[in-house]
Amino acid sequence: MAIINTFSLESNKKIKINFNGGDLSSDAGLLLLKEFAAKAGLIRLVNKLFKTNDPASFRIHTDPDNLMQIIYQLIAAYFEDDCADELTSDPVMTAILEKDALASQPALSRFFNRMDDNTLRQFEEIGSKMREIIYSIRYPEHMLFNLDSTLLNTYGSQEGEGFNFHYQAHGYHPLLCYDGLPGDLLKAELREGAKHCSKDADQFMIPLMREYREKYPSLPLYLRGDSGFASPSLYEACEENDCKYAIRLKQNAALLKYAEYEDEALFRATKNNMIDYAVEYGEFMYQAGSWSHQRRVVFKIEKPYGQMTHLYTFIVTTMDLEPYQVLQFYCGRGKMENFIKEGKSGFDFSSGSNHTMVVNANRLQIHVLAYNLFNWFRRLCLAAGMRKLRVDTIRLKLMKIAAKAVRSARYIVFKLCSSCPYKQEFYETLMNIQRLQPQLE
Repeated sequence: MAIINTFSLESNKKIKINFNGGDLSSDAGLLLLKEFAAKAGLIRLVNKLFKTNDPASFRIHTDPDNLMQIIYQLIAAYFEDDCADELTSDPVMTAILEKDALASQPALSRFFNRMDDNTLRQFEEIGSKMREIIYSIRYPEHMLFNLDSTLLNTYGSQEGEGFNFHYQAHGYHPLLCYDGLPGDLLKAELREGAKHCSKDADQFMIPLMREYREKYPSLPLYLRGDSGFASPSLYEACEENDCKYAIRLKQNAALLKYAEYEDEALFRATKNNMIDYAVEYGEFMYQAGSWSHQRRVVFKIEKPYGQMTHLYTFIVTTMDLEPYQVLQFYCGRGKMENFIKEGKSGFDFSSGSNHTMVVNANRLQIHVLAYNLFNWFRRLCLAAGMRKLRVDTIRLKLMKIAAKAVRSARYIVFKLCSSCPYKQEFYETLMNIQRLQPQLE
């Protein structure tokens, strides 16, 4: 029988400490995520569709189990692979995975190394089917593709890493497409660090636009992107798939020439007041040398408060809106930075530590799946007062709840912290999950 060492604090002799508290966990909120993942059909889809190129006929830790373990670890902010060794016997993690012990760090490393292009396609299929399920719960009024790129850190001489001129740093340069309203990450593709934003952006978007056109033919599609995506091939891809777009153009002498009249009008309007903010809007038809036909360009010329210089914004668009409305629509893409920040800091998108690029691409897809699972959970199930909170705050308030596991012959009872200040939100979230009625296959 192990001896229980009990110690007293010198600062207060009435306080005694020992490690005889039983099976405790600090992550009881993961029970909510397990309930949602099961209710929304993710666990079933992973078991049905996900399989690595594994020659072994039997494994204690199967591919679907490993994938779900990593997703739960990421949602709980255990980003390092070594965290698996620290969580091996965690009562909450073992309970939601229905295992006696979690896969270790070496087992997960071998799991990552078995991934290839085939598993990338499996992640794409899982994401597509999950969107169908989520839309069966709450169908969107329209789809707003927010297209952007970012820089993910690399470590040493990894395959595909390169110097990106825009970010003035080495790394990977992935393409990202978010749903601009709820922030779902619809598609992510890891690319070489030196690749330009618009390179193959049309090939990236065409399968996604076709998926929505085929599955949701009545759903209006919109796309917006910054000047890095000003590419004729992307315009044509949007036009062929009935997707209206607003994409910023880089300022040049030809565009300034077309806007000359409104520029002079702004000078006249501010002649007697050079302090206050002033703005002029306009539009014209324009055809660059690489374009197959003329397209509508709307623009804004503004004089900032307290400045004498003019700032110019040019947008090529197929939207039937007034120029100021198109500019307002385009400026809404600023929320993209918040989505990207949440993905990178809240779900550790920059986690590609493997030497091989295809393995890093698969790791990114796992982090994307964890991000989306949490985003769907937040939007559809979370207590109303918490839905606008960032993931770090939700983790602190709802995920990191202390619990004690009490086992009997038939049940495991998790006794959550009695002094938890968010009991009501926990119960409300659980009720919201159980009221969901998704259409599963």
